[in-house]
Amino acid sequence: MSEPNNPRHDDPTGAASRDAVDEYAETQVLEPDAVDRDGTGPADDLQTALAEAEARAQAQHEQALRLAAEIDNLRKRSAREIDSARKFGAERLAGDLLAVVDSLEMGLEAARGEGAGGALLEGQEATLKLLLSVLEKAGVRPLDPQGEAFDPQFHEAMSMVPMADAEPGSVVTVVQKGYLLHERLLRPARVVVAAETPASSGE
Repeated sequence: MSEPNNPRHDDPTGAASRDAVDEYAETQVLEPDAVDRDGTGPADDLQTALAEAEARAQAQHEQALRLAAEIDNLRKRSAREIDSARKFGAERLAGDLLAVVDSLEMGLEAARGEGAGGALLEGQEATLKLLLSVLEKAGVRPLDPQGEAFDPQFHEAMSMVPMADAEPGSVVTVVQKGYLLHERLLRPARVVVAAETPASSGE
């Protein structure tokens, strides 16, 4: 009676068994392009992570640009506000000082009309000149539109008088000078405006 076919008897070195084990192990090694259970491989995962990183970087870049724009706008607005405060911060004070200018000018006109002179008149003139110089340094300048065309933005018409020797709509008398603070109207000039004469209007 013959013995059954036993690998251990047929292959005393066990080489066949080792070959079988190696073959099985090789079948368990994943190939480089092997896929996960969800159908994606390592390359797909890397692409997804890269896209997400690029999206985050783009969002952060756009946020940085918005912040830079906001900072620049804030800087410009602050500069405008500082410049406006510097130019017009003394607007109320300058307006109050105009009453002093008016009073000095009227007093000087009255004194000259009476033929007065002397040290008192010279002192008033020097005071007025000094005050006007201080106002000028602060950006205040007078509006004296004698002979100019009437401008409602800067002039206030007290009356209209028909005058044959004046252009209709022109300023013939300045009742009270106006003043500007830089480009802003501080006080309009009060004026008398020439109107058309009956003869010229009938032509």
